[in-house]
Amino acid sequence: MVKWLIYPTVHLNENKARETFANRWVVVTGASRGIGEALVRRLIAAHANLFLIARSEERLTALCTEAHEAGCEASFCAMDLRDKDKLEALCENLKQSLPHVDYLFCNAGKSIHRNIIDATDRMHDYDRTIDVNYRAHVALSLALIPKLSESKGHIIYTSSVSTLFPPAPGWSAYHASKCAANTWYETAHTELEKQHIVVQVAFMPLVHTDMSEANPAYRNLPAYTADEAACQLLKLSTTNRFAYKPWWARISAAIAMLFSPLVKLLY
Repeated sequence: MVKWLIYPTVHLNENKARETFANRWVVVTGASRGIGEALVRRLIAAHANLFLIARSEERLTALCTEAHEAGCEASFCAMDLRDKDKLEALCENLKQSLPHVDYLFCNAGKSIHRNIIDATDRMHDYDRTIDVNYRAHVALSLALIPKLSESKGHIIYTSSVSTLFPPAPGWSAYHASKCAANTWYETAHTELEKQHIVVQVAFMPLVHTDMSEANPAYRNLPAYTADEAACQLLKLSTTNRFAYKPWWARISAAIAMLFSPLVKLLY
């Protein structure tokens, strides 16, 4: 009952998805696992053409094989988005190699839970999260703006519903990187409208993936599956709305911010 209320069933109109994505070129980061992998399989079912980015060459090869067997064009780049030289090379390659880009799903993510006092000698925690959650996706977005503009395309960023609430202890690195990206994409939403690009942010609630399961506290909590989260991203991308937010977050986030001193005291 609680799961149904907080995480209502996601209904994706598969015919609309096919009409939207068939023969379109879609770039997906974080494509080999979790939400990204589920998103790729949904896009294959919709007959999209794909360029996939993630670290696991083996898993990306398998997904591209599935795409080819379904009649889709597909290629990939196996890399760590934190590698700035490889990221720069990838951006240049995408400018030249893709005929056009209709959708860019900025889905890769890095999560770290650690109190600040325990991170005084771990600046790399902040580098890792900012590089994956913010810098890499901004770099890809900037590189693909001309192609997205030509196609009147969409950029969809996977954020976290937790960024709508007063920041919780232990998540300084993660929240700082996600909030930076939220601000960039919100600004881009306004500025890039003139270039006929729709910019969207999905404030995703808890999703059961390898990344979230690494935190024992989340393993038994209600959550979306990776496929349900992928369907939410696809539903958002078939509209021109700026954001997806769970219904309960739209109500409670404003209240939590109003009473933020009390929330922080409870923290």
